[in-house]
Amino acid sequence: MFRLSKMSDYAVVVLSELGREGVRPDGGADQRSATDLAAATGIAEPTVAKVLKLLGSAGLVTSRRGAQGGYRIARPLARTAIADVIVAVEGPIALAACVDGATGSCEAEGSCPVRGRWDPVNTAIRRALSEITLADMQCPAWAPPARERAAVVVA
Repeated sequence: MFRLSKMSDYAVVVLSELGREGVRPDGGADQRSATDLAAATGIAEPTVAKVLKLLGSAGLVTSRRGAQGGYRIARPLARTAIADVIVAVEGPIALAACVDGATGSCEAEGSCPVRGRWDPVNTAIRRALSEITLADMQCPAWAPPARERAAVVVA
């Protein structure tokens, strides 16, 4: 079974909470502390701090130190793809180690009959995860992205 780590799930939750109030008209966002985010999400503060560090390294949040410091989302949730969050926490999205031209990661790579055949699968998964945003994840019940809903014809 293919599963993302809890850290990826926590990252989605933390970003969603950071973006809950949305982005201000001036382009800024509300600033929140790791302590506040931990209390709001129910995730342990050390875990929230670790997630925020990963998200900051990927440019998905910005931080400010000091008494008036905290974290902000770097862009609106509607412009943040789930793929971006996963890559920030997990690294490159791939189902098998022998994708995208990687070598030396498998003992059977010299004789593997499916070597290189995972690339289309990975591309499809990356594309799907790139089309779902954090804003889509905040909906009470999941619905296809707006462009897919527009294409649905009611009979």
